[in-house]
Amino acid sequence: MRGHIQKRYKKSWTIILDLGRDDLTGKRKQQSISVKGTKRDAEKRLAELLHQLDIGGYVKPSKLTLTQYLEQWLKDYAEINTAPRTYERYAELIRKHIEPALGSIPLVSLQPHHIQAYYGKALKSGRRDHKGGLSAQTVHHIHRVLFAALKYATKHNIVGRNVAEAVDPPRAQRREMTTADADGVKRLLEAVKDTHYYPIFFTAVYTGLRRSELLGLPWGNVDLDMATLSVTDTIHYMKDGQVIIRQPKSRYSRRNVALPPALAIMLREHKAKQTEDKMALGLNLQDSDLVFSHPDGTPIRPDTVTRAFRLYAERVGLPTTRFHDLRHTHATLLLKQGVHPKIVSERLGHSGIAITLDTYSHVLPGLQEEAARRFEEVLKPSVVRKRELLVN
Repeated sequence: MRGHIQKRYKKSWTIILDLGRDDLTGKRKQQSISVKGTKRDAEKRLAELLHQLDIGGYVKPSKLTLTQYLEQWLKDYAEINTAPRTYERYAELIRKHIEPALGSIPLVSLQPHHIQAYYGKALKSGRRDHKGGLSAQTVHHIHRVLFAALKYATKHNIVGRNVAEAVDPPRAQRREMTTADADGVKRLLEAVKDTHYYPIFFTAVYTGLRRSELLGLPWGNVDLDMATLSVTDTIHYMKDGQVIIRQPKSRYSRRNVALPPALAIMLREHKAKQTEDKMALGLNLQDSDLVFSHPDGTPIRPDTVTRAFRLYAERVGLPTTRFHDLRHTHATLLLKQGVHPKIVSERLGHSGIAITLDTYSHVLPGLQEEAARRFEEVLKPSVVRKRELLVN
């Protein structure tokens, strides 16, 4: 018999599973699983376990708690396979939110209703917004982390299924995108013309690079003669003050970006100034030196750039105060000029054109109208000529 049920006491049963014989000792292996409820509940659970044995999906129960598993997952998977800031965020969400609420539950005993109940409670009793609860966006991020961790556990046969699949997280509101128009960009660049932020803001607007890509860009990746730059490194500042330079998060982010003439000229002037500053310190400018750095060559903190942008954006009346929106501005201005979305996607380092189209769908209605107008202009002469022939 591969499995049977024994009564323990009122409303409690023990399922005995026969797992075959040990390959080394030849002894029979058995597993006991406790079930609370009626005999019918125990029989149903036995049938599920036998089915798992048949398909090879049975996982031997373990006393490993969710906290113990998540800490191991952070060490074995997240720290190695995610960007430093992403790992830092995962660890924060796990240790600040998931573990205090669910961490004591044995991993194999974690059920969808545990997670669903926690999400509801978190939205009501947290401490992040004026209502007292966590935002839907934060809870959504928590769900993504927990889902990924449990998916890994399922893949490695630590648990039989990913219970987070049966949970409905709150719908996160999409963050509204705001961009500057051409006049706004001109006002911004004029306001920072005589500051050391000018080259950074100028390059951000003209290339659409992410902040981490800009601040991690070395001179060796900039070819001013060919007017191109290559994105191969990103810079990350950790909360403990550590600076990490590593490759971008995806192969699509590692890309070549053509430089508009105005940007190539500006960077040439910037490089000449940086060379003079280095020489004043008795140093030579190296290919490994960062394009955007302090005079002594040390990296610029990303938050410093963000705060400066917010200050100047408010000063010149831009509709946005997020530095990242300069990237959106670059893409929007290109699309409005009729540049093919595929080219825009490649410049931004998106993994596919679908992401570009979805992100900038607000631009497309106007482009559709313009395309229809231009199409009519192409055919209009022939249509008019045909009408004239019919009349004559």
